[in-house]
Amino acid sequence: MSHLLSALIILPLVGVAALLMVRGESDSAKNNVRWIALFATLITFIVSIVAWGRFDPSSSAFQLVEEGEWLSETIRFKLGVDGFSMPFILLTTFLMPFCIVASWVSVEKRLKEYMIAFLVLEALMIGVFSALDLVLFYLFFEAGLIPMFLIIGIWGGKRRIYASFKFFLYTLLGSLLMLVAIMAMFWTAGTTDIPSLLAFKFPSGMQTWLWLAFFASFAVKMPMWPVHTWLPDAHVEAPTAGSVILAAILLKMGGYGFIRFSIPMFPEASLYFAPFVFALSVVAIVYTSLVALMQEDIKKLIAYSSVAHMGFVTMGLFTLTSQGIQGAMFQMVSHGIVSGALVLAVGVVYDRMHTREISAYGGLVHRMPLFAIAFMVFTMANVGLPGTSGFVGEFLTLLGAFRANTWVAFVATTGVVLSAAYALWLYARVVFGTLDKPSLMTIKDLSAREIGLLAPLLILTIYFGIKPGPVLDVFAAPTEALLKTTQMAFDAAHLALALQ
Repeated sequence: MSHLLSALIILPLVGVAALLMVRGESDSAKNNVRWIALFATLITFIVSIVAWGRFDPSSSAFQLVEEGEWLSETIRFKLGVDGFSMPFILLTTFLMPFCIVASWVSVEKRLKEYMIAFLVLEALMIGVFSALDLVLFYLFFEAGLIPMFLIIGIWGGKRRIYASFKFFLYTLLGSLLMLVAIMAMFWTAGTTDIPSLLAFKFPSGMQTWLWLAFFASFAVKMPMWPVHTWLPDAHVEAPTAGSVILAAILLKMGGYGFIRFSIPMFPEASLYFAPFVFALSVVAIVYTSLVALMQEDIKKLIAYSSVAHMGFVTMGLFTLTSQGIQGAMFQMVSHGIVSGALVLAVGVVYDRMHTREISAYGGLVHRMPLFAIAFMVFTMANVGLPGTSGFVGEFLTLLGAFRANTWVAFVATTGVVLSAAYALWLYARVVFGTLDKPSLMTIKDLSAREIGLLAPLLILTIYFGIKPGPVLDVFAAPTEALLKTTQMAFDAAHLALALQ
């Protein structure tokens, strides 16, 4: 039995134990805290690379499975990964060192507690993507709220208390219905083992209610319109590293939940509710893109753009086509890299100017040419320019949508035009124009630390845009298996209706 996945969960917690031993608030103690946190995240990333080396992307089966007794004979501590979950574990472990480095200078208050919150959050996020028991998944899924609540509430901006409570209450209330559904599934199937539940056929009527209960949780987490209003507040008030994790990883838990539970476990309900999801997705894409055009805060604009991009994800997933599903999964990985990079780029200028108001900037290209280049690449990827990773996911989801419903594809395509409008408008106002504000006259370009932060993300954005195969190939096998099982469920449902 492999123990790599449990090691990935334990290693950040070992880092927490090491941080608890650091005493004092001196500069040397704070440096020790920073280095311990960075080493813990780097070692976790290296172990995730080892896990990736032992993972076979051509298989749709769960791999690296480990299992042990836990609460009872039926509820077990079971971990495993497939092509849908492994990329998100890699994305989590890859981005966490960036969060630590991004906080190197900007966070001084309660630094030890700050780093502990991030390491605990990392362990819980890895747990979400590797859990193979419903109860275990739920515990990881909900426990992740606590460190993020603290990160926003303690180290956030002026309205941090309001934003943190809004984030916590929205996501907690959404998940309570999922807990009721999990209990109903256990009473019906007699197990909380995810592979067993994937093979179990729930009655058609029950599928509808279970689907709605899970949808309530995952729709808030995505976040889908109209339950998206917690995200802009949380995004704006969170510290830079908190916003990176929020946009890059936490939003993806909703999409992961749809592909892991809603679609394969409740296929008939998924087919029935697909038009409903299309409607919400299209509204999210168009409406939040228009709202983004009206924003005066850079991070709030990025937050609304994230809601629009997640609209492409939900649209792609529920097309129930190979292009739509693979495009949606690729979009989530790409958005994790691009949105994380955009937030880090905003953090660069915020650390210098202590404002995110778009009107406070202008003409930065004259003083910060390196920043202007990096910000341009990430902006173009956010728009979905061919040659960047943002294009691949959007193109495939639109292709899948066109096969499912041409009107949905047509309206969603307007979102691509609107995303170009708000992203290029933002870039033009911040980077171009005349450098006439006295406060910007002495602003410095990217430091070596900041180049080290943005350069790897820039390279990946372009690399996956030119060569998306390595990511798409990982999603191919589980997508094929998922479509095969859902098609069998659809055929059986149609046969039952015909016999009636």
